[in-house]
Amino acid sequence: MTIQPMSRPSLIKGAIRGRWPRCGEASLFIGYLQVAPACSVCGLSYANFATEDGPASLIILPLCMLSAGGSLGVEIYFQPPVWVHAVIWPIFIALVVGFALRPMKAGMITLQYRHRDRAGEAFETVAPPRLSANPNNHETSS
Repeated sequence: MTIQPMSRPSLIKGAIRGRWPRCGEASLFIGYLQVAPACSVCGLSYANFATEDGPASLIILPLCMLSAGGSLGVEIYFQPPVWVHAVIWPIFIALVVGFALRPMKAGMITLQYRHRDRAGEAFETVAPPRLSANPNNHETSS
């Protein structure tokens, strides 16, 4: 199955929905952050993608700035006790990371796919599983 460049899903929609970058149909993840080994629709394999700590490192800088600026603003305007900061900011950080990490990882995978594809690098494709029309037909190899 060949997907034309114009029919590829958009980067932001695909990242938010967590879809494979080639077809935009199947879910990219089989767990919260665990990427499926291959797409069940187009057969694109995850073997050539490497995100490692990239999504987390791209979230850290803006999150640190928001946390520091927010805690400073809360301290200046409201002057709450220290325990309020100890309750608010860990929850804020956990929520931001929880909601941003998965779309960021999907976005990085999509960017890797698009830029490698344009450079002419081949991607490993695994044939999607085929369902037999006759469920009683079991092929055996001897």
